[in-house]
Amino acid sequence: MTALGDPTRRAIFERLADGPLPVGAIARGLPVSRPAVSQHLRVLKHAGLVRDRPVANRRVYSLDPHGVAELRAYFEQFWDHALRAFKTAAEKVEEETQ
Repeated sequence: MTALGDPTRRAIFERLADGPLPVGAIARGLPVSRPAVSQHLRVLKHAGLVRDRPVANRRVYSLDPHGVAELRAYFEQFWDHALRAFKTAAEKVEEETQ
């Protein structure tokens, strides 16, 4: 997932794991401007990883459970495949050494 390939977007994603936040709170302490954080949020939103809702005169962002579930399913599938391949390789080495 290319949306999480950028370190700033990963940091934003990780901050939102603790709960919903407005842009200003997300931007606090990041090495980029608030407008840049807004752009990163747009990318994450477009990727289906975050969603937003209006609260008074600002927008509050949170993780999108649907997108996070899809991401989790992808990684579970990846690790299942990797572990099967590792098991096959380990069994092959064991057979060769007997």
